[in-house]
Formats: sequence, C-alpha cells, structure tokens
Amino acid sequence: MPLFTIETTYHLPIHRQRNYEAETLDQACDLAIADEDWDDKKSDVETSGDTCVTGVWEGRDAAYIGRPLPIPSRFGEQVQRKADHFELLLGLLKILAHDPEGGSADVELWRRRANAAIAKAEAILAGENDPIEAS
Repeated sequence: MPLFTIETTYHLPIHRQRNYEAETLDQACDLAIADEDWDDKKSDVETSGDTCVTGVWEGRDAAYIGRPLPIPSRFGEQVQRKADHFELLLGLLKILAHDPEGGSADVELWRRRANAAIAKAEAILAGENDPIEAS
C-alpha cells in the first residue's frame, strides 16, 4: 500500500488590543495597522482556521525531498479558494457588463464560462473538489 507524507496547516489568529489617539476612526485604524509592536499579542485558539493540506509527497518522511504531488482542491484552504475564484468571477462580470449594446457574438461561449464558474463556486461552498478535478 502506498505511503504519503502529508503536511497540514491551520491559521491561528493573533490579536492585540491597544488604544490609539487620533482625529478620526480611519486615522486610528491606520495607526493600528502601522504599529509593529506585538509584544502583548495573544493567540486566539478558539477561532483558528480549518485544517488544510499544504503539501503532499509520496513516501515516508518525504516532505520537501521528493517531487510534490498535486493537492486535490477540496483540501486547500477554503478562504483562499474563494479569494482565487472571486478574481475569475469579477473578470466574467466585467466582460458581460461591458458587452456592446448589440450583444456578444458568442453568447454561448460566455454562458458556458459562467456555468463553469457557478459550478466551481458551488463546489467551493460544498467543500468539494473543483468540477474539472472530480474523480
């Protein structure tokens, strides 16, 4: 039976609470973001992210030694999958929104692309592999 080395990760939120004196809320937020002192940081274990697969190799203790194997998309970080797909959806909307008055010469092409984007979005929300990766 094959043996795999699997690397998994989860994101652990780190937070701090500080007071900032500023003229406006925007300025206070700018100060907080620019503040690089994290000596009083606290780990927020209660709201850590879901575990996701970040590396796969065939064999025992093969991490970063052997050739990495492709990770099925459903095991990737959900937030990143959504962010990556957002860019594709925005591109489709831009094309459709800027279509000339007469309409696209290839409406079916754009309909197929939109349907594929919808199917992928539904797979992401369901925690499944991308439709083209389904096996």
